[in-house]
Amino acid sequence: MSRAQEIASALLATTEKDIIPLTARQVSQGCKLFGAAILDRASLSTVIAETNNERESPLLHGEINCIQQFFKIPKDSRPETKDCIFFATHEPCSLCLSGITWSGFNEFYYMFTYEDSRDLFAIPYDIDILKSVFQVPAPGETEETLAEKPLYNRQNKFFKAQSLADLIESIEDGAAREKLKGELQRVRKMYDDLSATYQEGKKAGTATNSVFE
Repeated sequence: MSRAQEIASALLATTEKDIIPLTARQVSQGCKLFGAAILDRASLSTVIAETNNERESPLLHGEINCIQQFFKIPKDSRPETKDCIFFATHEPCSLCLSGITWSGFNEFYYMFTYEDSRDLFAIPYDIDILKSVFQVPAPGETEETLAEKPLYNRQNKFFKAQSLADLIESIEDGAAREKLKGELQRVRKMYDDLSATYQEGKKAGTATNSVFE
């Protein structure tokens, strides 16, 4: 089994077994459906999994909550961040990108893209904030050329980021690749019900401390 296949399998299993049950409980209380996990790089075992907790604080996005809980693990039993893989169910926003970077995680993967968050889950704020705050046009640059630029550098001196779909696509074994693509679609569909619950909660006025609903 290739390393890419091992990582993809571990991330899908972690999502289904660890992240989704936590997310379902929090979504029922009005929180968004973004979750995260930290895996030991060598064994690919889950060190910790968490989800959004905006009922407590608008800063506790799934990734930030996961990082906070990770650093509550006693240092003598906590792996170094450089020896871990970070996973976000949804491509990290500007806050979470910074949290991942400042914490020293140098490799992370995500399942849903920014566009998925906007189009599938009606949560457009990741793209909105990155464009409005950080996307500065060069002198003479047009709106068209600016729109073609990536919102952040997925490979830089601090980390390497990759979508789970792209990781799976890189697997050379055709049968293994197709099996994992099917598994990815199956796990992604589990978020349909979570999204419906979240949207129903918004209509019902379920309140969290988030400014952006």
